[in-house]
Amino acid sequence: MADAALETTDTQQEGRGSARKTWLTRLGLVVIVGGLLWGAWYLLVGRNHVSTDNAYVNAEMAQVTPLISAQATDVLVSDTQAVKKGDILVKLDPANARIAVAQAEADLAEARRRFRQTAATSDSLSAQVQARGADIVQARAQLATAQSDFDKARIDLQRREALVGDGAVSGDEVTIARRGYASAKAALDLARAGVQTAQATRNAATGQLEANDALVRGSTIDTDPAVMAAQAKLDSAKLDLDRTIIRAPVDGVVTKRQVQVGQRVAQGSPIMTIVPLSQLYVDANFKERQLRDVKVGMPATVTSDLYGGDVVYHGKVVGFAGGTGSSMSLIPAQNATGNWIKVVQRLPLRIALDPKELAAHPLRVGLSMDVELDLSDK
Repeated sequence: MADAALETTDTQQEGRGSARKTWLTRLGLVVIVGGLLWGAWYLLVGRNHVSTDNAYVNAEMAQVTPLISAQATDVLVSDTQAVKKGDILVKLDPANARIAVAQAEADLAEARRRFRQTAATSDSLSAQVQARGADIVQARAQLATAQSDFDKARIDLQRREALVGDGAVSGDEVTIARRGYASAKAALDLARAGVQTAQATRNAATGQLEANDALVRGSTIDTDPAVMAAQAKLDSAKLDLDRTIIRAPVDGVVTKRQVQVGQRVAQGSPIMTIVPLSQLYVDANFKERQLRDVKVGMPATVTSDLYGGDVVYHGKVVGFAGGTGSSMSLIPAQNATGNWIKVVQRLPLRIALDPKELAAHPLRVGLSMDVELDLSDK
């Protein structure tokens, strides 16, 4: 009986050992097959793909800022509202801008009137120059007359003085002749001064004409510098009036609205942001070792945690960031220390998405994404 029990025990042990050996053999075969399949997958597929789940949706968001300072009289949009490019977002009080336009229009009218007045003054000064020329002719004629009278008075005086010794001429006649000579000489001097005065007057009128002509020469009422400056001020005032209506710069969704009716907004201060949902992209942060074979233009497949793996977006690499995430942080890492430990860095890549797919399955900025790049298309 003991021998039979011992034989039974040995048989059971041999059976268990055989079963264990068979199981280990099968497990080894499974591991080998699995390794071969993984190796085949890596050689055929895996090595041509890199992926990361450190990726997020981003966009070139449009920040809306008023270009003038004024009070908000009407706010027509709210957060989460979709808007089209050109839609009115906010209306500002236009009173001051309208006053500025009216003042600029008055200044322009005044500048045009001054130009016309200057042009008319040139015609008047030209007539004055001609009149002064006539005065010179008249003064020269008077000078000729005075010269003739002076010559006659000088000859008469010389004759009478020559006859005084013979007693043929009385002293009174000589005295009268001398008076006539003095009077003729004075008249001659006065005539000469008259010619000089007329010439000086004409020169002054000519200078005034030239100075006035310099203000209008080569210009029209539309190209006069003063008129153009006034026109520029009017255009600027009208532009400020147009800017009292704030419009959407792009299509998108309103977010971070910071303006209320009655609030005075400052020039250049943000009042809201518009996210262009049709122009979203993905910033994918790949490890530096994953980027050895990545090139701009490579295709990418992207999935979102929002929709799961059933919705796949197709995009392409459009660019690499100028630096790693740590180097662009607010406080960059300082590795110049004795206890430095190497840390694998990540470099952001921009993945452009298909606008049609975005329209079918809209995304929002900041959503998490999974990105896989196909390296086979090098």
